[in-house]
Amino acid sequence: MPNCPTVASDTFVGPRELLDRVTSIFERAGLSGADAEIVADSLVIADLRGVHSHGVLRVPEYVKKLTVDGVDPKARPFVASGRAAALVVDGANAMGQIACTFAMDRAIEKASSSGIAMAAVRGSNHCGALFHTSMRALAKDQIGVVGTNALPTMAPWGGVDKILGINPIAFAIPAGIEPPIVFDAAFSASSHGKIRIFHQKGLDIPDGWAFDADGNPTTKTAAALTGLLQPIGAFKGVGLAVIVGILSSMLSGAAYGLELGNMVDGPRPGHDGQCVIAIDVAAFVDPAEFKARVDAAIRQIRASRPAAGFDRCYAPGELEHETELRYRETGIPLNAETLAGLAGCE
Repeated sequence: MPNCPTVASDTFVGPRELLDRVTSIFERAGLSGADAEIVADSLVIADLRGVHSHGVLRVPEYVKKLTVDGVDPKARPFVASGRAAALVVDGANAMGQIACTFAMDRAIEKASSSGIAMAAVRGSNHCGALFHTSMRALAKDQIGVVGTNALPTMAPWGGVDKILGINPIAFAIPAGIEPPIVFDAAFSASSHGKIRIFHQKGLDIPDGWAFDADGNPTTKTAAALTGLLQPIGAFKGVGLAVIVGILSSMLSGAAYGLELGNMVDGPRPGHDGQCVIAIDVAAFVDPAEFKARVDAAIRQIRASRPAAGFDRCYAPGELEHETELRYRETGIPLNAETLAGLAGCE
Protein backbone atom coordinates (compact mmCIF):
# COMPACT_ATOMS: atom_id res chain seq x y z
CA MET A 1 0.00 0.00 0.00
CA PRO A 2 1.44 3.44 -0.86
CA ASN A 3 2.31 5.77 1.99
CA CYS A 4 0.75 9.20 1.94
CA PRO A 5 3.22 11.41 0.06
CA THR A 6 5.13 14.20 1.79
CA VAL A 7 3.88 17.65 0.75
CA ALA A 8 5.69 20.99 0.75
CA SER A 9 3.85 22.26 3.84
CA ASP A 10 5.01 19.34 6.03
CA THR A 11 7.38 20.13 8.92
CA PHE A 12 10.23 17.74 9.75
CA VAL A 13 10.59 16.94 13.46
CA GLY A 14 13.44 14.97 15.07
CA PRO A 15 12.33 11.61 16.47
CA ARG A 16 13.94 12.11 19.91
CA GLU A 17 12.36 15.53 20.27
CA LEU A 18 9.00 14.09 19.22
CA LEU A 19 9.26 11.14 21.62
CA ASP A 20 10.08 13.41 24.57
CA ARG A 21 7.26 15.78 23.65
CA VAL A 22 4.62 13.06 23.33
CA THR A 23 5.83 11.27 26.46
CA SER A 24 5.38 14.49 28.45
CA ILE A 25 1.86 14.94 27.08
CA PHE A 26 0.88 11.44 28.18
CA GLU A 27 2.45 11.93 31.61
CA ARG A 28 0.27 15.01 32.09
CA ALA A 29 -2.70 12.88 31.03
CA GLY A 30 -2.01 10.57 33.98
CA LEU A 31 0.28 7.81 32.69
CA SER A 32 3.39 6.88 34.64
CA GLY A 33 6.69 7.82 33.03
CA ALA A 34 7.34 4.24 31.90
CA ASP A 35 3.83 3.75 30.51
CA ALA A 36 3.84 7.15 28.83
CA GLU A 37 7.07 6.26 27.01
CA ILE A 38 5.68 2.90 25.83
CA VAL A 39 2.59 4.55 24.34
CA ALA A 40 4.56 7.48 22.92
CA ASP A 41 7.15 5.15 21.41
CA SER A 42 4.44 3.16 19.65
CA LEU A 43 3.22 6.32 17.91
CA VAL A 44 6.63 7.78 17.09
CA ILE A 45 7.99 4.50 15.69
CA ALA A 46 4.89 4.28 13.49
CA ASP A 47 5.64 7.74 12.08
CA LEU A 48 9.32 6.84 11.73
CA ARG A 49 8.42 3.84 9.60
CA GLY A 50 6.02 5.89 7.48
CA VAL A 51 2.85 4.48 9.05
CA HIS A 52 1.42 7.91 9.83
CA SER A 53 -2.10 6.54 10.24
CA HIS A 54 -0.96 5.13 13.60
CA GLY A 55 1.44 7.92 14.49
CA VAL A 56 1.25 11.05 16.60
CA LEU A 57 -1.85 12.32 14.82
CA ARG A 58 -3.57 10.10 17.41
CA VAL A 59 -2.23 12.02 20.43
CA PRO A 60 -5.37 14.17 20.96
CA GLU A 61 -7.54 11.06 20.64
CA TYR A 62 -5.39 9.23 23.21
CA VAL A 63 -5.43 12.15 25.65
CA LYS A 64 -9.21 12.20 25.41
CA LYS A 65 -9.31 8.46 26.09
CA LEU A 66 -7.21 8.93 29.23
CA THR A 67 -8.88 12.06 30.60
CA VAL A 68 -12.49 11.97 29.40
CA ASP A 69 -13.51 8.68 27.84
CA GLY A 70 -12.83 6.33 30.73
CA VAL A 71 -9.52 4.56 29.97
CA ASP A 72 -7.64 4.13 33.25
CA PRO A 73 -4.15 5.73 33.14
CA LYS A 74 -3.17 3.95 36.37
CA ALA A 75 -4.33 0.47 35.31
CA ARG A 76 -1.98 -2.48 35.81
CA PRO A 77 -2.54 -5.49 33.52
CA PHE A 78 -2.35 -8.92 35.13
CA VAL A 79 -2.47 -12.62 34.26
CA ALA A 80 -6.06 -13.62 35.02
CA SER A 81 -5.62 -17.34 34.35
CA GLY A 82 -3.33 -19.75 32.58
CA ARG A 83 -2.50 -23.33 31.83
CA ALA A 84 1.02 -24.23 30.73
CA ALA A 85 1.87 -21.77 27.92
CA ALA A 86 -1.69 -20.51 27.40
CA LEU A 87 -2.47 -17.30 29.28
CA VAL A 88 -5.43 -14.98 29.69
CA VAL A 89 -4.28 -11.42 30.38
CA ASP A 90 -6.65 -8.80 31.74
CA GLY A 91 -5.62 -5.33 30.67
CA ALA A 92 -7.63 -3.77 33.53
CA ASN A 93 -8.78 -0.99 31.15
CA ALA A 94 -5.23 0.15 30.40
CA MET A 95 -4.15 1.66 27.11
CA GLY A 96 -3.85 -1.15 24.58
CA GLN A 97 -0.11 -0.69 24.16
CA ILE A 98 0.36 -1.24 27.90
CA ALA A 99 -1.80 -4.37 27.93
CA CYS A 100 -0.14 -5.81 24.81
CA THR A 101 3.39 -5.08 26.00
CA PHE A 102 2.65 -6.85 29.28
CA ALA A 103 1.08 -9.80 27.42
CA MET A 104 3.92 -10.13 24.90
CA ASP A 105 6.56 -10.01 27.63
CA ARG A 106 4.77 -12.81 29.52
CA ALA A 107 4.45 -14.84 26.31
CA ILE A 108 8.15 -14.37 25.47
CA GLU A 109 9.06 -15.55 28.95
CA LYS A 110 6.85 -18.63 28.66
CA ALA A 111 8.05 -19.44 25.14
CA SER A 112 11.66 -19.47 26.33
CA SER A 113 10.87 -22.70 28.19
CA SER A 114 7.87 -24.10 26.32
CA GLY A 115 8.84 -23.20 22.74
CA ILE A 116 5.60 -21.38 21.99
CA ALA A 117 3.18 -19.38 24.11
CA MET A 118 0.01 -17.39 23.56
CA ALA A 119 -1.76 -14.77 25.61
CA ALA A 120 -5.41 -13.91 24.96
CA VAL A 121 -6.04 -10.34 26.12
CA ARG A 122 -9.22 -8.75 27.43
CA GLY A 123 -9.94 -5.49 29.25
CA SER A 124 -7.79 -3.64 26.72
CA ASN A 125 -8.17 -0.65 24.41
CA HIS A 126 -6.85 0.53 21.05
CA CYS A 127 -3.26 -0.74 20.87
CA GLY A 128 -1.76 1.23 17.97
CA ALA A 129 0.43 -0.29 15.27
CA LEU A 130 0.76 -3.99 16.05
CA PHE A 131 4.35 -4.29 14.83
CA HIS A 132 5.39 -2.31 17.90
CA THR A 133 4.36 -5.28 20.03
CA SER A 134 5.32 -8.11 17.67
CA MET A 135 8.87 -6.77 17.29
CA ARG A 136 9.51 -7.14 21.03
CA ALA A 137 10.08 -10.86 20.39
CA LEU A 138 12.98 -10.25 18.00
CA ALA A 139 15.53 -9.49 20.71
CA LYS A 140 15.07 -13.03 22.07
CA ASP A 141 15.32 -14.68 18.62
CA GLN A 142 11.60 -15.32 18.78
CA ILE A 143 8.83 -14.79 16.26
CA GLY A 144 6.16 -12.37 17.44
CA VAL A 145 2.55 -12.52 16.26
CA VAL A 146 -0.15 -10.07 17.35
CA GLY A 147 -3.79 -9.75 16.32
CA THR A 148 -6.50 -7.36 17.48
CA ASN A 149 -10.17 -6.67 17.05
CA ALA A 150 -11.24 -3.23 15.81
CA LEU A 151 -14.28 -1.01 15.63
CA PRO A 152 -16.63 -2.00 12.77
CA THR A 153 -15.69 -0.21 9.55
CA MET A 154 -16.40 -2.97 6.98
CA ALA A 155 -19.45 -4.83 5.80
CA PRO A 156 -19.69 -8.57 5.19
CA TRP A 157 -19.00 -9.35 1.54
CA GLY A 158 -22.05 -8.36 -0.50
CA GLY A 159 -23.51 -6.21 2.29
CA VAL A 160 -23.56 -2.55 3.32
CA ASP A 161 -23.97 -2.81 7.10
CA LYS A 162 -20.89 -1.69 9.03
CA ILE A 163 -20.56 -4.65 11.43
CA LEU A 164 -17.03 -5.98 10.91
CA GLY A 165 -13.66 -4.66 12.07
CA ILE A 166 -10.59 -4.69 9.83
CA ASN A 167 -8.95 -6.75 12.62
CA PRO A 168 -5.25 -6.54 11.69
CA ILE A 169 -2.47 -9.01 12.36
CA ALA A 170 1.30 -8.50 12.59
CA PHE A 171 4.29 -10.82 12.33
CA ALA A 172 7.92 -10.12 13.22
CA ILE A 173 10.50 -12.74 12.16
CA PRO A 174 14.19 -12.42 13.10
CA ALA A 175 16.82 -12.27 10.39
CA GLY A 176 20.60 -12.26 10.56
CA ILE A 177 22.39 -9.52 8.65
CA GLU A 178 19.25 -8.31 6.89
CA PRO A 179 16.46 -6.33 8.57
CA PRO A 180 13.83 -8.57 10.17
CA ILE A 181 10.71 -9.59 8.30
CA VAL A 182 7.95 -7.37 9.67
CA PHE A 183 4.43 -7.58 8.30
CA ASP A 184 1.57 -5.59 9.85
CA ALA A 185 -1.67 -5.29 7.94
CA ALA A 186 -5.39 -5.16 8.35
CA PHE A 187 -7.81 -7.02 6.13
CA SER A 188 -9.02 -3.83 4.52
CA ALA A 189 -7.42 -2.20 1.51
CA SER A 190 -6.51 0.75 3.74
CA SER A 191 -6.99 1.90 7.31
CA HIS A 192 -9.36 4.57 8.58
CA GLY A 193 -6.34 6.44 9.97
CA LYS A 194 -4.54 6.48 6.60
CA ILE A 195 -7.65 7.93 4.96
CA ARG A 196 -7.65 10.62 7.68
CA ILE A 197 -4.09 11.55 6.67
CA PHE A 198 -5.11 11.90 3.01
CA HIS A 199 -8.12 13.97 4.13
CA GLN A 200 -5.89 16.28 6.19
CA LYS A 201 -3.64 16.84 3.18
CA GLY A 202 -6.54 17.46 0.79
CA LEU A 203 -5.69 14.45 -1.37
CA ASP A 204 -7.96 11.87 -2.98
CA ILE A 205 -7.38 8.27 -1.94
CA PRO A 206 -6.44 5.57 -4.46
CA ASP A 207 -9.20 3.63 -6.15
CA GLY A 208 -10.05 0.42 -4.34
CA TRP A 209 -9.66 1.67 -0.76
CA ALA A 210 -13.21 2.54 0.23
CA PHE A 211 -16.94 2.50 -0.49
CA ASP A 212 -19.36 5.30 0.30
CA ALA A 213 -22.24 4.68 2.71
CA ASP A 214 -24.29 3.06 -0.07
CA GLY A 215 -21.55 0.60 -1.02
CA ASN A 216 -20.32 2.45 -4.12
CA PRO A 217 -16.55 2.73 -4.71
CA THR A 218 -15.17 6.21 -3.94
CA THR A 219 -11.87 8.07 -4.02
CA LYS A 220 -13.19 11.02 -1.98
CA THR A 221 -11.97 11.02 1.61
CA ALA A 222 -15.11 12.63 3.06
CA ALA A 223 -17.31 9.91 1.54
CA ALA A 224 -14.84 7.23 2.61
CA LEU A 225 -14.74 8.41 6.23
CA THR A 226 -18.52 8.12 6.51
CA GLY A 227 -18.69 5.02 4.36
CA LEU A 228 -17.05 1.59 4.39
CA LEU A 229 -13.52 0.32 4.03
CA GLN A 230 -13.05 -2.15 1.20
CA PRO A 231 -11.70 -5.59 2.19
CA ILE A 232 -8.59 -7.00 0.57
CA GLY A 233 -9.29 -9.91 -1.76
CA ALA A 234 -13.08 -9.49 -1.63
CA PHE A 235 -14.66 -12.29 0.46
CA LYS A 236 -11.21 -13.62 1.46
CA GLY A 237 -10.34 -10.46 3.36
CA VAL A 238 -13.71 -10.52 5.11
CA GLY A 239 -13.20 -14.15 6.16
CA LEU A 240 -9.71 -13.47 7.55
CA ALA A 241 -10.99 -10.42 9.45
CA VAL A 242 -13.69 -12.56 11.08
CA ILE A 243 -11.11 -15.18 12.13
CA VAL A 244 -8.61 -12.70 13.62
CA GLY A 245 -11.47 -10.93 15.37
CA ILE A 246 -12.60 -14.20 16.98
CA LEU A 247 -9.06 -15.14 18.07
CA SER A 248 -8.57 -11.66 19.50
CA SER A 249 -11.77 -11.56 21.52
CA MET A 250 -13.59 -14.81 22.15
CA LEU A 251 -10.74 -16.73 23.78
CA SER A 252 -10.43 -14.07 26.49
CA GLY A 253 -14.01 -12.84 26.72
CA ALA A 254 -13.30 -9.45 25.10
CA ALA A 255 -15.90 -7.69 22.97
CA TYR A 256 -16.39 -8.57 19.30
CA GLY A 257 -17.82 -6.57 16.39
CA LEU A 258 -20.70 -4.29 17.37
CA GLU A 259 -20.05 -5.07 21.05
CA LEU A 260 -16.97 -2.82 20.82
CA GLY A 261 -18.87 0.35 19.91
CA ASN A 262 -18.90 2.24 16.62
CA MET A 263 -17.08 4.97 14.73
CA VAL A 264 -19.72 7.60 15.59
CA ASP A 265 -20.07 7.10 19.35
CA GLY A 266 -16.58 5.70 19.82
CA PRO A 267 -15.33 2.53 21.51
CA ARG A 268 -16.50 1.18 24.86
CA PRO A 269 -13.46 1.60 27.15
CA GLY A 270 -11.87 -1.58 28.41
CA HIS A 271 -13.66 -3.90 25.97
CA ASP A 272 -10.98 -4.45 23.32
CA GLY A 273 -9.14 -7.73 22.95
CA GLN A 274 -5.91 -8.94 21.37
CA CYS A 275 -4.09 -12.21 20.84
CA VAL A 276 -0.32 -12.32 21.34
CA ILE A 277 1.92 -15.23 20.33
CA ALA A 278 5.65 -15.80 20.87
CA ILE A 279 7.52 -18.61 19.10
CA ASP A 280 11.04 -19.47 20.21
CA VAL A 281 13.05 -20.35 17.10
CA ALA A 282 15.54 -22.40 19.16
CA ALA A 283 12.79 -24.87 20.06
CA PHE A 284 12.62 -25.88 16.38
CA VAL A 285 15.96 -25.16 14.72
CA ASP A 286 19.32 -23.52 15.41
CA PRO A 287 18.61 -19.75 15.44
CA ALA A 288 21.75 -18.91 13.44
CA GLU A 289 20.73 -21.35 10.70
CA PHE A 290 17.17 -20.04 10.71
CA LYS A 291 18.23 -16.40 10.45
CA ALA A 292 20.70 -17.19 7.65
CA ARG A 293 17.88 -18.79 5.67
CA VAL A 294 15.62 -15.80 6.32
CA ASP A 295 18.43 -13.58 5.01
CA ALA A 296 18.59 -15.71 1.87
CA ALA A 297 14.82 -15.43 1.37
CA ILE A 298 15.01 -11.65 1.71
CA ARG A 299 17.83 -11.47 -0.86
CA GLN A 300 15.84 -13.63 -3.28
CA ILE A 301 12.98 -11.15 -3.08
CA ARG A 302 15.29 -8.18 -3.50
CA ALA A 303 16.96 -9.78 -6.54
CA SER A 304 13.64 -10.50 -8.24
CA ARG A 305 13.12 -8.65 -11.52
CA PRO A 306 10.68 -5.73 -11.08
CA ALA A 307 7.59 -5.46 -13.23
CA ALA A 308 6.82 -2.41 -15.32
CA GLY A 309 6.21 0.60 -13.10
CA PHE A 310 8.26 -0.74 -10.18
CA ASP A 311 11.86 0.10 -9.30
CA ARG A 312 12.53 -2.97 -7.16
CA CYS A 313 10.97 -5.62 -4.94
CA TYR A 314 10.90 -5.34 -1.15
CA ALA A 315 10.66 -7.98 1.54
CA PRO A 316 7.92 -7.36 4.12
CA GLY A 317 9.02 -4.52 6.39
CA GLU A 318 12.03 -3.54 4.26
CA LEU A 319 10.49 -0.38 2.85
CA GLU A 320 9.47 0.69 6.36
CA HIS A 321 12.98 -0.06 7.63
CA GLU A 322 14.51 2.15 4.94
CA THR A 323 11.99 4.89 5.73
CA GLU A 324 12.98 4.71 9.39
CA LEU A 325 16.68 5.08 8.54
CA ARG A 326 15.91 8.09 6.35
CA TYR A 327 13.61 9.82 8.84
CA ARG A 328 16.14 9.35 11.65
CA GLU A 329 18.44 11.51 9.53
CA THR A 330 15.96 14.05 8.12
CA GLY A 331 13.30 14.12 10.82
CA ILE A 332 9.70 12.94 10.54
CA PRO A 333 7.39 14.88 8.18
CA LEU A 334 4.26 16.00 10.02
CA ASN A 335 1.41 18.02 8.57
CA ALA A 336 0.02 21.22 10.08
CA GLU A 337 -3.10 19.57 11.51
CA THR A 338 -1.09 16.91 13.33
CA LEU A 339 1.26 19.58 14.75
CA ALA A 340 -1.71 21.67 15.85
CA GLY A 341 -3.18 18.65 17.59
CA LEU A 342 0.08 18.14 19.51
CA ALA A 343 0.27 21.79 20.48
CA GLY A 344 -3.30 21.70 21.72
CA CYS A 345 -2.41 18.90 24.13
CA GLU A 346 0.57 20.70 25.66
